[in-house]
Amino acid sequence: MAFAIVATIIVIGTVLWNAVTPWWFTPLASNWGAFDQTIIISLWVTGVAFVLVSGFIIYCVIKFPYREGHKSEYEPENTKLELWLTVITTIGVLVLLAPGLIAWNDYVALPDEGIEVEGVGQQWVWSYRFPGEDGVYGNTSGRLFSSKNTFGLDPNDPNSLDDILIRSAEVHLPINENVIMQLRSKDVLHDFYIPQFRAKMDLVPGQHTNLWFEPTLLGTYEVACAEYCGTGHFAMRGLITVDTKEDFQVWLEKQPTFAQTLNEGVEGSGKQIAQTLGCVACHSDNGVNGIGPTWKDSFGSTRELASGEIVLVDETYIKESIVNPTAKIASGYAPIMPAYATLSDEELDAIADYIKTLSN
Repeated sequence: MAFAIVATIIVIGTVLWNAVTPWWFTPLASNWGAFDQTIIISLWVTGVAFVLVSGFIIYCVIKFPYREGHKSEYEPENTKLELWLTVITTIGVLVLLAPGLIAWNDYVALPDEGIEVEGVGQQWVWSYRFPGEDGVYGNTSGRLFSSKNTFGLDPNDPNSLDDILIRSAEVHLPINENVIMQLRSKDVLHDFYIPQFRAKMDLVPGQHTNLWFEPTLLGTYEVACAEYCGTGHFAMRGLITVDTKEDFQVWLEKQPTFAQTLNEGVEGSGKQIAQTLGCVACHSDNGVNGIGPTWKDSFGSTRELASGEIVLVDETYIKESIVNPTAKIASGYAPIMPAYATLSDEELDAIADYIKTLSN
């Protein structure tokens, strides 16, 4: 009897919690009400099944308690019961499956018009690209990736030159306009995920994937990677700010085109290089150690290595750690940093100078 009482309390409490709980859907920042409706339908179907099955178990516990000398009747076949269970289960599965297929079809069927944005994922940072005034993306190639050309754009393609590059993890979007996103990865599997937008799509190396949504609420929302992509996976975060159309245009006009980045000098660009290479996902500039040692107040300090050796953090050590990171592993840190052997001396100097500015 105690089991029946506890089970009844659990069932009633579960139903009441879902009926009156304040923990529910956040205000929508997109047009994906169909996703929420699909979840609600799933909760109703599974909730009814939960109540019925639990009720049957409680009924059996009360109706058929253990009695000395009594045995259950063995009935290996019950065609009528099996038929009813098959029909009811089939209907339940269809009701669970159909709304999701409809919502998914709407999700991947791109609209004819909208703002086009490319999202690029790499370990462990996001960056973005707009097609520019001609409305056409320039060609890209993995062989063209560099610290200066982080999108791998073809400088000989005239469609590339006016592409607008967002080399940080924050991108702005206009409110109440369709946003068509083209996604690609520079290294491993990633997943572009904006929880409040109900937007989520894998990034597969060597392929392009797409999704679309319509921001309907001003504000700033977090972008996360929802596919484990390495040790720094947890730090692969970004921001999407939904602006008015006027504010979005003002922000977009301030962003550099590919042609402008080609003419940029390396001097003083250490922070930008570090951001575009994804260094900031492991090395903070605020004194907090992460996957790698913080850069804050590191220049000129001494550092203990895994070998027990004590070294001075100077330009030579910084450059060697970038080009050959396994040569001198800092104590307490795993040897997981990739080597950036293709960086030029000017780029290495720029990064070292940037780290120097973070130190007293």
